Amino acid sequence: MFERILLAVDGSEHALHATRKAAELARLMKPREFRIVVAYDPIPLYLGEPNMQIAITNRKGEAEEVLNMALREVGELPCEIHTELLEGDSASAIIEVANTRKSDLIVMGSRGLGRLAGLLLGSTSQKVVAHAPCPVLIVR
Repeated sequence: MFERILLAVDGSEHALHATRKAAELARLMKPREFRIVVAYDPIPLYLGEPNMQIAITNRKGEAEEVLNMALREVGELPCEIHTELLEGDSASAIIEVANTRKSDLIVMGSRGLGRLAGLLLGSTSQKVVAHAPCPVLIVR
């Protein structure tokens, strides 16, 4: 049914819970491909050098830590596991990857690390649900 599962993570508790559920689903459904995506905010150009390079290195390092945490949590799966680190708006990046990679399902947490704490459904989740080319499983 779902041959290509895309898991979007950001390091939040909701994303960690979504990671566990997505891995569980993959073990049951045995898709061909399981893709983990981490999107991180772009660095503003006004920082200038060398501050900009330091900020890019730090932000990319944080994204790699989130990705590695998700990979550890996923563990062994009966399919190919692919990963992507993307700079840019999270919702747009997730939707773009889902379109490009022809994902059959997107799995993500209901709320992430965004600035608007306390919302029932985060703004990234809302955007992805509204514009995704495939079903979206939001995990609380």
